[in-house]
Formats: sequence, structure tokens, C-alpha cells
Amino acid sequence: MNKLIRRIAGVMMAAVTALSLAGCSGEQRIMFGTGGTAGTYYAYGGVLAQAMRNYAGIRVTAVSTGGSKANIQTIQDGDFQLGFTQSDVLDYAWDGTRSFEKDGPTHDFRVLGALYDETVQLFTMDPDIKSVYDLQGKSVSIGAAGSGVYFNALDVLNAAGLSISDITPQYESFEDSKESMKDGKIDAAFIVAGAPTTAITELATTNGVYLINIDGDLRDKILQECPYYKAKTIPAGTYTGQDDDVETITVEATVVVDDKLDNDTVYRLTSAIFDHSDEISKENAKGEELSVEKAADIKGVPYHAGAAKYYAEHGITVSTDESGDESVQSGSSEQIGGSSADSATGTEN
Repeated sequence: MNKLIRRIAGVMMAAVTALSLAGCSGEQRIMFGTGGTAGTYYAYGGVLAQAMRNYAGIRVTAVSTGGSKANIQTIQDGDFQLGFTQSDVLDYAWDGTRSFEKDGPTHDFRVLGALYDETVQLFTMDPDIKSVYDLQGKSVSIGAAGSGVYFNALDVLNAAGLSISDITPQYESFEDSKESMKDGKIDAAFIVAGAPTTAITELATTNGVYLINIDGDLRDKILQECPYYKAKTIPAGTYTGQDDDVETITVEATVVVDDKLDNDTVYRLTSAIFDHSDEISKENAKGEELSVEKAADIKGVPYHAGAAKYYAEHGITVSTDESGDESVQSGSSEQIGGSSADSATGTEN
């Protein structure tokens, strides 16, 4: 009986959400939280919003925001229905750890899919900084306090035996990091985003930068202690003046949705992305990383049933239940049918 009551309540809430998202013309509208204007989330989010309008018939508005944590919180608050987030921040939110330790866990969102690698990039204009260990005593931008970048930076520093007290931390956005380094106010900066990243590209072109390797025993230690990371190579030539491959780590850029969105809507949004990856890749290079296999790679946080239905049709099963023991199988009896990128302003991951 309790399960039936919850199901009825869920259906009623989904209906209310659908009505609230419909504009005066009856066209469904969805707010999509991205990131700062100098990061990958913002540019790529605009491309995805356009694809969703073109192929799902839903007006998706891509908005510049404070990034991963802010996007999850705005979904929790009911202001946004879609958002980018790092895969590690996804876990923090679901479990109520790290950046979500004070606010506690939130289960108001579900996974739509992982889209591309979000690379931890440590860069400098100082040729004497050749490794993470050389950051001791330096002024280093580590992202906004409590952000995904912040915790990524801590993981790297801690693996090298350094703490916040061993550096002079600066809590800056991607754009501010670029400007501060150009002005000589900081010695190095962490940026976590798809490479190439606008802020680093601009600095590399105008001033020249050095990317610092996160490799060897240091990387092995990070991968062992933090299983949400993967090894990543930034190919030579990604940035102007980068003659060699750079070894580092990565998390995954993931799109999450309001758990109250109806299954048909999320199915169409998912299809709009992955059925049209060729068109998307022509507008943004990150589209080349789109695949249903990568999309279904998130563990520990459930997928929305609408997205799960799409993956099931492609032979991939993902968890849709909070306990992790329910999934949408191909051939399920569940009935699921088969944008202009407006923008505002804000920071990043």
C-alpha cells in the first residue's frame, strides 16, 4: 500500500512539474545549469540545448552558473531541471560528503548520462614549477571553496604530501585564474574541464603556459585512494606550445535531471543527444566523446528511468533504484514514448 501511495504521489508531482514548465504557448521549457563562461560546460551546454530543442521539441535554456554543486542544488530547489556536474561531485551530493557534508545528502536528481572526460589540468607560466611538489610556498588557484575543482586540487595536493597550509590558496574561477596568472598574482592554477579549455587556450596563445604532469607514483596513489578518477593523457598540440603529451587524471562530465521529470521527456532529451552526436560534434569537439557506453558508466547514483529506457534499447542496463537493485531492461513493459540556447551569467565546476 505504501508503495502504491508513493507511486501515485510521484505521478501527481510529475504532472505538476510538467505544467509549471510549460510556457504560455504550451511549449515545454527546461532550465539547464552549465558553468562559467570561460569553461567547457557553458559552451557545450549551449550546443546541447539547441540539439534538445531541434530533436526533442523542448525549449531548453542553457544558463551560466556556479557549476557542479550549484547545479545540483538548483535542481533540489526546483529552479532548474537539468544540470552539468562532475562525476565525483555527483557522489558527494548523493552521499552527503565533502562539499555536501554540511547540507546533507540530496536524492532529488537522477543521472541522464556521462558525456565526456573532465580533465584535471594544472598549469603555470613559471618554468621553474615542474611538478606538483614545486607548488609548496606558491600562490595557487584551487577553484571556489567547496567546488569540484577545490576537492580535485586537494586530492592532488594531499597525494603529494601537501596541504592548503603549504600553499597560498586563491579561490578563483577559470576566467579569474587566467587573468591573475597573466597579471603575475598567482603562480599556478587548477582547472577541471574538458581539454582544450577556453581559459588555458587564451593564455597559451597570448602568453604561453606550461602544463604540469600528474603521473607516476603520484597518480597511482590518487587512483588507489579516489576510485572516481581515471588516468588521462592530454595529447601534444592540445594547446599552443604544448609539444609533448601531458599525463594527468580525469573525472566525467555528467548531466543530471530532476527526478520528477516524466519518463517520456527524459527519454526524448537523451535521444536528442546520443542519436545526433555527429551533428553535435560539428558544433563542439566534446561531441566526439559521446557514446552510450560512456553515458551508462556512472555507478553508485541511479539513472532516470527515461534515460535507462534509451540505454536498454541499445543493449545496456543501468540502475534506476536508490538501492541499486532495480533497472530498466530492454523490452520492459513500461510505456515510454519515443532550443534555442538562451544564456545568463555566472562561474564553473
